[in-house]
Amino acid sequence: MVYILLGGGFEEVEAVAPADILRRADIDVLTVSLTNDLLVQGGHGIAVQADITLDEVVFEDLEMLVLPGGGGGVESIAGSTAAMDLILRVWNAKKKLAALCAAPAILAKLDILNGLAVVSHPVVYEQVKAAGGNLQPGLPVVTDGNLTTGKAAGTAIDFGLELVAVLRGCEAADKMRNAIFYK
Repeated sequence: MVYILLGGGFEEVEAVAPADILRRADIDVLTVSLTNDLLVQGGHGIAVQADITLDEVVFEDLEMLVLPGGGGGVESIAGSTAAMDLILRVWNAKKKLAALCAAPAILAKLDILNGLAVVSHPVVYEQVKAAGGNLQPGLPVVTDGNLTTGKAAGTAIDFGLELVAVLRGCEAADKMRNAIFYK
């Protein structure tokens, strides 16, 4: 199961595009509200109905945890002790973790970027570098071990396809790329 955390103010395309691509690839995905309210307001006024709440995440079923960016979403996740505990638990269990745009700042705050190749939105470069992240600013998406990071909203489809590749292999990602006519 892939869980995508939705904190209030998240960047809508960074959650919806990867969720859509993963589901098209027949990968189980659930969106997760940080609160008991399933309706989560995105940063651009688009409300998304989450599938479950944070306390309904089944850790044993978790294959990957995805963190979309968006200033408000990143602040919401960073301000949630339960969300931060889950992220650390995922990382310590060596499960797959993915963060897009400003969300690598969450990982920097948790001190888990040391030496890893990462990409992020330029607005959080200093935080990522200070946490020991090996920035790859020229790339749209980077996977280093169990961590996948993406640059920004404009790379949300690349990010989603990379998640398919990480979870089901390059052939599955290429099949999906062709199915959606993405070049």
